Amino acid sequence: MAAAVGAATLLLLVVAGVARAQQPAPFTMPIPPAAHLVAITNGTILTVSHGTIEHGTIVIRDGRIAAVGAHVAVPAGAQVIDATGRYVMPGIIDEHSHSALEVVNEITNAIDPEVRMADAVKQDMPAIYYQLAGGVTMIHVLHGSANAIGGQNVLLKLKWGLPVDSLVVQGVPASIKFALGENPKESNFQAFAGHPRYPQTRMGVEEIIRDAFTRAVAYRTEWQQYDAARRALRRGQAEPIPPRRDLQLDALVEMLDGRRWVHSHAYRADEMLMLLKVAHDFGFHLASFEHVLEGYKIADEIAAAHVGASIFADFWGYKLEAWDAIPYDAALLTQRGVRVAVNSDDDERARRLYQEAAKTMHFGGVSETDALKMITLNPAWMLGIEDRVGSIDVGKDADIAIFSGHPFAPASRVEMTLVDGRVFFDRTTAPTLDYLMQQLTEQREHGGPARAERGQQ
Repeated sequence: MAAAVGAATLLLLVVAGVARAQQPAPFTMPIPPAAHLVAITNGTILTVSHGTIEHGTIVIRDGRIAAVGAHVAVPAGAQVIDATGRYVMPGIIDEHSHSALEVVNEITNAIDPEVRMADAVKQDMPAIYYQLAGGVTMIHVLHGSANAIGGQNVLLKLKWGLPVDSLVVQGVPASIKFALGENPKESNFQAFAGHPRYPQTRMGVEEIIRDAFTRAVAYRTEWQQYDAARRALRRGQAEPIPPRRDLQLDALVEMLDGRRWVHSHAYRADEMLMLLKVAHDFGFHLASFEHVLEGYKIADEIAAAHVGASIFADFWGYKLEAWDAIPYDAALLTQRGVRVAVNSDDDERARRLYQEAAKTMHFGGVSETDALKMITLNPAWMLGIEDRVGSIDVGKDADIAIFSGHPFAPASRVEMTLVDGRVFFDRTTAPTLDYLMQQLTEQREHGGPARAERGQQ
């Protein structure tokens, strides 16, 4: 019996050792060299802001676009990327992403604006590289939707292989995630089994948001009075006692002062109207509604408030409040003057956002330029960085995607993606199926079957 147990144990150890040996190595790619001077030549350039340039050239200096046009000279010593027969467009911006995070939701409280998504970024997740392969260069990484007022978002450039601090975009408006509807009121789940968390109704979601801002107004007044007392302090007088620091209320005060913009998960028209009223009453900047499935019902109101709509192209029906969506949402919102972005909310969908944008042309006849804006210039506007990215213009960051054909053509694919002028994805060297098959063919031609078989192990 003991011998049998010993043999079984040995067998398990051997199997475990083989399993460990067969596990794939961590996904790695070489870090691209810095490129101080780059020229992309002979491409069809979709500028998004000022039409299409045939056989155009883009010159990049130190990560920014220095020149663009049909008759631009290539500077001596430039790294030349020949885009003959290819289409060149601005890097895709995913306005609503949860990629590159180790955790998405801090679900304990209904109000948790002190939580920072920058603290949960994991820079070596393969999804980052896969999204580069889909032309995505920038992602707005949001807190989850379990909270009426969620955590602080972070904006990343997909600089695969660099340290996490290199991915975080600096000098941009801070942002935060709100959520309305079924998720914050826990319609489909409970944070603690048997112990539901407040709020449990849509009325409660509005009340808890208003209560939080009411407390923040009082907190801001306390600090203003303290600062005034310090300025009026005379020699010999006692130093005033500062108010107790509250990280939740600090973040809310940033919103009241316009220093942190709100991006709110929302489905139903009545709830979006509610938050528009709350934003007006307290004076915070509501930058965008996220998902906006019933946005077409209140397009005029959204447009009048200068709020963006970050939507799904054709995804709905997965819960009750997502039932009234229609595929013409993007077109109807655009027609009424709303700036629309098409987002992913999903690692997989993020790799094909150019195809998601193309759907808006089919459903409702959105123009090619407006469809391109939905994944470039419009999300940049919602994030307050349209003067920096979102189109191919002199002075903007050189975030660029090069396609084999028109981005909206079904067979087109991304051949190269540049972030700040550096090539972070190149299909000719990336470990794609095509590349691996090519390597296998070359091994067989030059090394014989035995060598090829060893190369597969």
